[in-house]
Amino acid sequence: MPPVFIMRSLLAALLVSAASASVHAQALRITPAGDPSVKNDTIYSLAVAPGTHSDEPYILLLDDGVVRVEADGRETSTYRQVIQIQTQDAAEQWGEHTFSYSAGREKLTINWIRVLKPNGEVISAKPTHEQESLAPVSLDAPVYSDIKLRRVTLGGVAPGTIVDYSVTTETTNPLIPGDFLTSWSVQTGVYTRRSRYILDVPANFTPRIEEHHLPFARTDRVVNGRHVYTWATQEVQKPQPEPLAPDSSYGQSIIIASPRTWSDVARWYAGLSRDRYATSPAIDAKLAEVVKDAKTLDDSLRAVHRWVAQDFRYVSLSLGIGGYQPHLPASMFTNKYGDCKDKATFFIAALKRLGVTAYPVLLSGDGGIDRDMPSAHQFDHMIAAVVRPAGGYTYVDLTADLAPYGALPPGEPGEFGLVVHPDGTGEEITFPIDSARQNLSRADIDGVLATDGTFHGKWTRTATGLQQYALRSSMSQSTQMDSTEKARATLNIANAIIQGSKGDSLQLFDGRDLSAEPKISVVVSGGKMVNDAGGTKILSLPVRDFAAPNVVAALEARGPRKNPIDVRKVWGLREELENFSVTLPEGWHARLPKNVTATSAFGTYASQYSQDGRELRVTRSLSGGMGVQPASTMPALIEWLKAMNADDVKYIILEAPGTGN
Repeated sequence: MPPVFIMRSLLAALLVSAASASVHAQALRITPAGDPSVKNDTIYSLAVAPGTHSDEPYILLLDDGVVRVEADGRETSTYRQVIQIQTQDAAEQWGEHTFSYSAGREKLTINWIRVLKPNGEVISAKPTHEQESLAPVSLDAPVYSDIKLRRVTLGGVAPGTIVDYSVTTETTNPLIPGDFLTSWSVQTGVYTRRSRYILDVPANFTPRIEEHHLPFARTDRVVNGRHVYTWATQEVQKPQPEPLAPDSSYGQSIIIASPRTWSDVARWYAGLSRDRYATSPAIDAKLAEVVKDAKTLDDSLRAVHRWVAQDFRYVSLSLGIGGYQPHLPASMFTNKYGDCKDKATFFIAALKRLGVTAYPVLLSGDGGIDRDMPSAHQFDHMIAAVVRPAGGYTYVDLTADLAPYGALPPGEPGEFGLVVHPDGTGEEITFPIDSARQNLSRADIDGVLATDGTFHGKWTRTATGLQQYALRSSMSQSTQMDSTEKARATLNIANAIIQGSKGDSLQLFDGRDLSAEPKISVVVSGGKMVNDAGGTKILSLPVRDFAAPNVVAALEARGPRKNPIDVRKVWGLREELENFSVTLPEGWHARLPKNVTATSAFGTYASQYSQDGRELRVTRSLSGGMGVQPASTMPALIEWLKAMNADDVKYIILEAPGTGN
């Protein structure tokens, strides 16, 4: 499906936008000569004196957007930006521009793009070079679309100059009639002297509007049957985000959508896909072959899932309505490729032949859908929901070729999805999310220590839940490794655990075998784990140290907290477990460090040091969480991190007979 256009369109994101301090009480008509309410000499006079704002690579003197929308979704957007260049890096950045538009449904007009001195004297009135081409297609994950790129090169851009441009995009043929979604960021990341955004809609069109952290009020006026919304401000400072803050806790912005509902979106997609679930005799024959060895229905579902997820290449086909409407299963079967909606549709059609019901689910691959702003433009991905006999759904992402049946890839758990039923009804759902313990990465080292301090044992790494994908990805080509590559990998793993070790008996798994346990292991021997220092035997711990003193120092240095804390950004909804177990020589004893247990709203840390007979065991684990905590809990977070930092044990003293220790 096409990219999500939440923060304007791709074009608007490239343009940023432009503004003025004066606002007319009527619907504006932008002409190639510009907006009559914005006076160039007034804008250029806002240029700052040389040497001031030296921490800024450039300054936006004007950031202005004027958007006119019709009830059927037709749109005209004009963005203007006036930039004062401060550094050579900024000159390199703004000396080249790339504007994009959809050739099949949009028209792009560069009203002007010029380079001036702060006094308004023109250095370059137009680009020195201009070229238009289709958007490039990546070989790794091909995306075919009708997006065109217009690239321009400007002459004379240097520190102290001004770049001024205005671009208009007309959407004459909306892909989704009546569906409109746009947004505006008042804070642009740099000092902005004037910011303005105008939305012009029919008077009987009531858009959904969300305003975030705006320190000023908009103005609303109805003129000649049009409702004009204006957001205008000045001297906008660049945002100062705090670490670990929720993305929604700062940033002055506006999001605007048409007055649609999720039910409207579901009906629209059901209409597009209604006749797309028919299979062909060739598909039916291959389906029978795929499930011939299945002994249960679950076996059949897993076999079909693996077939569709791994045997058909991913190729995005976002050409016109093809960006939203899936191709017929027969087309995908013949071509042996498809995009997310094609794969989901094919999978649903195949299950239908097995007597299993499944539905398409619309979502955003990166998450972050605003549930209060219904719009098909928020979706850029599709998966399938398989109806369980006992009720509920099993969600399947057919583009995630390393995700086992029923497991969702990163970015999807906990996010919003819209299940579309054949009758056009929509079901708003939240994808299930596992606990931190279910997203576990575990390392185990078990072995025996010789009296000369060398270690012989086995290292094993396992992973579950969301943690399995990195391990599966690293092992996705394991079956193609030759003996030399395996020997090199064995030695590298052994030396990463104990320097100077030899490795043997490397055990890998096929990362693409979705039924295989994500697990690798190697036998480690010969490495020196214990060293003598002045008659003292020191054992170097081969387990991870979770201490992070620099993080604590940085948080303390920031002073009082203003924004809440996103718990998930502290560690994540995952668990790391390090376990070391070694049999010591007869008569050896360890001076055990203190155990540490630190539990907070941000996670749980625990370390244990024990000796039972000759067995010395060291275990460390860190588990994170999710949710939002108020700013007042920052001291508690710092104390929790300090408790972990106190467990910075890297060595253990061993007492051996005859050493005097």
